[in-house]
Amino acid sequence: MHLKRTIGAALVGLSLSAGAAFAQEITFAVVGPMTGQLANIGDQFRKGAEAAVKDINEKGGVMGRQVKLSVEDDVCDPKQAVSVANRIVANGINFIDGHACSGSSIPASAVYAESGALMMSPASSNPVLTDDAAAKGWPTIMRLYTRDDAQGAFIGPWIAKKYAGKNVVVLHDKSAYGQGVADAVRSTMGAAGLKEILYEGINAGEKDYSALVTKLKELKADVVYFGGYHPEAGLILRQSAEQNFKFQLIMPDSIASPEFWQIAGPAGEGTMFVFPSDPQSKPEAKEAVEKIKAGGFVPEGFTLFSYAVIQAFAQGIERAGSDDPAKVAAALKNGEPIDTVVGKVTFDEKGDLKNASYDINQWSNGKYAPIPQ
Repeated sequence: MHLKRTIGAALVGLSLSAGAAFAQEITFAVVGPMTGQLANIGDQFRKGAEAAVKDINEKGGVMGRQVKLSVEDDVCDPKQAVSVANRIVANGINFIDGHACSGSSIPASAVYAESGALMMSPASSNPVLTDDAAAKGWPTIMRLYTRDDAQGAFIGPWIAKKYAGKNVVVLHDKSAYGQGVADAVRSTMGAAGLKEILYEGINAGEKDYSALVTKLKELKADVVYFGGYHPEAGLILRQSAEQNFKFQLIMPDSIASPEFWQIAGPAGEGTMFVFPSDPQSKPEAKEAVEKIKAGGFVPEGFTLFSYAVIQAFAQGIERAGSDDPAKVAAALKNGEPIDTVVGKVTFDEKGDLKNASYDINQWSNGKYAPIPQ
């Protein structure tokens, strides 16, 4: 009898000990299009987050707690994004690295805000995300990325100056991201003195854009700015080449992926796009880039921004001395820089990055690199 009580007490002790150890873990979620047409962006999110979590855990975790990562797929679909967000908060996860597409981030942000979770997007650029959050008094909606209006203010005047007197077309894919950035570029380009000859939305997901190409050809378009993603951009270029029609395509940040070239092929030669100043070239990123490449993945596109979001969560928790999301958000916005693989970053009161800088990149022979401005 005494032996049984001793064994029972020991088992209870083990159970309590295991429970205490489990409570010491902290879970972050990473959410993006892990499947579907934009799965390459999801891969970038996941690889960046996984690398950051591994690095943080190897260095002792966050306030002595190991970090777990929950990977979620929203397929860049607004309805699925809301469903995923509800599942994340129901599971008690309070820190979300995501979402990718602005059309997903904006509706999902309401779920996180209402539950008090801290969402920080490493890719969504539509200003509505943080503008609405600020207007509604939601302090836990942030982004570690640039805004469309800032990108527009950078590239719009450049297009107006470089292509003065040319036939410029502005297209978008009708998404919150694509139309948002196209409108920003159209506005700043117009303010700088260049008016587009055509402004039009296309239907994403189609396979035949030959009618659009014919229209561009008839208009003698010299330059096309397209707010959208790589599948449509690649197809439009290929089908233009089939009609022996060449124009200068300029894109936002969505085509910083080898998949663009896989679709466009040689028709993609010379395509330009705007991207925040190359994080892979920053000294702060050197170690992370080497480790990620050693695992067989090139940390292009949003990979290092996703990595940086995880770093921001970790440093915010340390700075706040708490894993309360509101306290962490306040600590991240206190004006002190956070050390990340994309450099030192600071956030304004809305939760946006301060002092973003950009490169104009150009595709050539399957690779892209910044060009002199």
